[in-house]
Amino acid sequence: MSSPVVVELLEANDWQRLRSIRLQALTESGHAFGGTYEVESTEDEAAWRSKFEKNDFLIASLDGVDGAMMYIEVLNGDFGATCWIGGCWSDPRFRGKGLMRAMFNYVDQQAKNWKIQGLGVWTDNYNAIAAYEKLGFVKMGEDTESTRKPGMFYQKMIRKSVV
Repeated sequence: MSSPVVVELLEANDWQRLRSIRLQALTESGHAFGGTYEVESTEDEAAWRSKFEKNDFLIASLDGVDGAMMYIEVLNGDFGATCWIGGCWSDPRFRGKGLMRAMFNYVDQQAKNWKIQGLGVWTDNYNAIAAYEKLGFVKMGEDTESTRKPGMFYQKMIRKSVV
């Protein structure tokens, strides 16, 4: 019998947990993100704490080990999005164990303006696209060239909370 997935909404005082899992993500899957390990690993405590001014951060853990993360930015976005999901990543050791689904279930249950989620995913990240589709995301609009990584394109996807 496996333990349940635990999803937590982090606070600024949890910046070290966020930093740890984010740097793991950038090390293991740097190609999937707009940010880089080289830049983010040099950021100090004040820089990490400041990230909480604009975003909410979720971490999912299993058996006390942080295994997945995402951030949520409230905004009025394209295609009716009320928030933008970013930085989604799960440790390869935890993939297929429901951590990402648990975080989206958590999002669905909150009394926040998170009811229509938008995100961007690199057009060649087929595994992530398939995972997002399983969670209920659908592609919207045309592919868009990245401003941070010229020559790379991402697609926008939208999901409406099921609750």
